[in-house]
Amino acid sequence: MGMKTAISVPDTLFARADRFARRVNKSRSSVVSDALQEYLSRHSPDEVTEAMDQAIDSLEESADQFVKSATKRTLKQVEW
Repeated sequence: MGMKTAISVPDTLFARADRFARRVNKSRSSVVSDALQEYLSRHSPDEVTEAMDQAIDSLEESADQFVKSATKRTLKQVEW
């Protein structure tokens, strides 16, 4: 269980979130938590860069040169 909090959202947004939660068989709290996590991930480029750096570092420890080079090229081309 996490932190409980009260937030205010427009009625229409609340209704959409409620319908979505029922459709995907999740709790409303889970839907809101997932949405907040995605929003923060998209708006925190430092965290994305850190994750990419960690992925590249792990490749340097275990992958052969071809795989490492191809992965670095791919990761640099992806828009995060």
